[in-house]
Amino acid sequence: DSEKDKHVILTLQPRIPAGSLSLAELPAGMLDDSGTFSGGAAKEIEEETGLKVPETELIDMTKLALPETESATGEKLQRATYTSPGGSDEFTPLFLYQKRIPRDQLKEWQGKLCGLRDEGEKITLKLVKLEDLWKEGGRDAKALAGWALYEGLRKEGKI
Repeated sequence: DSEKDKHVILTLQPRIPAGSLSLAELPAGMLDDSGTFSGGAAKEIEEETGLKVPETELIDMTKLALPETESATGEKLQRATYTSPGGSDEFTPLFLYQKRIPRDQLKEWQGKLCGLRDEGEKITLKLVKLEDLWKEGGRDAKALAGWALYEGLRKEGKI
C-alpha cells in the first residue's frame, strides 16, 4: 500500500550500439502502421515480458503531464518525450500500468527468460523497487523520463 512496496519490471537485453549485452531498460518497441500508441505499448509489454496488459488500463503519463503545444508558427510538438531532439525526430509516449501482485509472483518473474525467440530476442526480466528505478535504469532515457513523470504526477495527485 505504499510507494516503498512498488516495483518496476525492466528488461535486460543486448543493445549492441550501446556496447552492452545486458542493458536494463523499460519494455518498449516500435509502433506499426495500423496501431495506437497504447495498443503498441500493450503488445510490446506482452512480447518482451509475457504479461498481458489490457490497453485500456494503460495510463499515458506523457499526455497527463505535457500540455498540447502549438506556437504562432504552427509548430506542434508531440505529447511525448524526445529521446534525442538534436539528432532525431523520434518521440516516445510513456505509459503506466499498476496492479497488485503477490510477492511470490514477483519472485517468479525475477530473472525470467522472455522475448520472441524467432525474432532473435533474448530478454531477461529484472524487478527493481520503484524508489531505485533512477539508479537501476539510469542508462535508459525512457526509464528516467518515466520515473520523473511518475513522481511529478504523483505529487500533483494526478495518478
